[in-house]
Amino acid sequence: MFMGQTDFAGVAVLLPCYNEAATIGEVVERFRAALPGASIHVYDNNSTDGTALKAMLAGAHVFRERRQGKGHVVRRMFAEIDADIYVMADGDGTYAAKDAEELIRVLVSERADMVVGTRRGVLKDAGRQGHAVGNRLFNRLYRFLFGPGFSDIFSGYRAFSHRFVKSFPAVSGGFEIETEMSVHASRLKLPVAELELDYGRRPEGSHSKLSTLRDGAKILWMFAMLTKETRPFAFFGALATGCLGASLFFMTPVLIRYFETGLVLRLPTWVLAVALLMMSLLLLTAGLILDSLSRARADQLRLHYLSLDGRKPALDWGQEDEQPVKPQSGIADAA
Repeated sequence: MFMGQTDFAGVAVLLPCYNEAATIGEVVERFRAALPGASIHVYDNNSTDGTALKAMLAGAHVFRERRQGKGHVVRRMFAEIDADIYVMADGDGTYAAKDAEELIRVLVSERADMVVGTRRGVLKDAGRQGHAVGNRLFNRLYRFLFGPGFSDIFSGYRAFSHRFVKSFPAVSGGFEIETEMSVHASRLKLPVAELELDYGRRPEGSHSKLSTLRDGAKILWMFAMLTKETRPFAFFGALATGCLGASLFFMTPVLIRYFETGLVLRLPTWVLAVALLMMSLLLLTAGLILDSLSRARADQLRLHYLSLDGRKPALDWGQEDEQPVKPQSGIADAA
């Protein structure tokens, strides 16, 4: 930990909320104590339990986003709030506010654009076995598709630089927004770090908004769309390979009979096989063209990122203890 008093005036704490009246007041108070001087912003996403009032009474700046979904809330927060450093957490009290200072310290000392507070033990428990299995599968799928830059892509506890927030497109509408953040960092090869933190349980009266099947399907769809946008050659190449395999499957027996008899005895099958072959070639061509466009778009995003102010406040924490810091930092590798 750090000695001395630190002024976090350049820090904005962002708390997206939906029906978190049971916890949001205490969460706001804890962040006010942990980050004195920081501005705390609560974005209420159509809550019906008095979440906005509880947050306001606790001293937060409260806003409302009418489009339902965490992605819509994050997009609105990133567009409207201006700060040097951003800390995003959930309003359910599962993330410890005292860890925010460490996230910021790693962001500044590592000169990173995003620090992810990975959840200790979440892949074994996650409150519900279905969520634990889903976390393991999706994290493995992410590493396969986009590279090994992250170990917990669904963590909602993150610190961001001004550059990251103002260059992040944020097209997702729901809980898949964290996946999009990770892909954005990997695509632009931004410096990122991970910090393993304890992950608490919701208190009594607070309930998870996640649906294992519905949100899992949305995340799978987002994986497919992000792969198409960021790795079009791999995406369309896989489709082309599937069409080629199907074409060969239907074509082989027709060719065998042709070489034996000199006749095409199954004309409809032959037409289907040739059509699949042509589709395979078209998909491969589309993949090659879109891959060039994707690289050009990534270059434009990178230039836009570099054009933004990379300011970070010169925070003075005082004298550090001798305990080593354990961030897993590095560059998020592109797939």
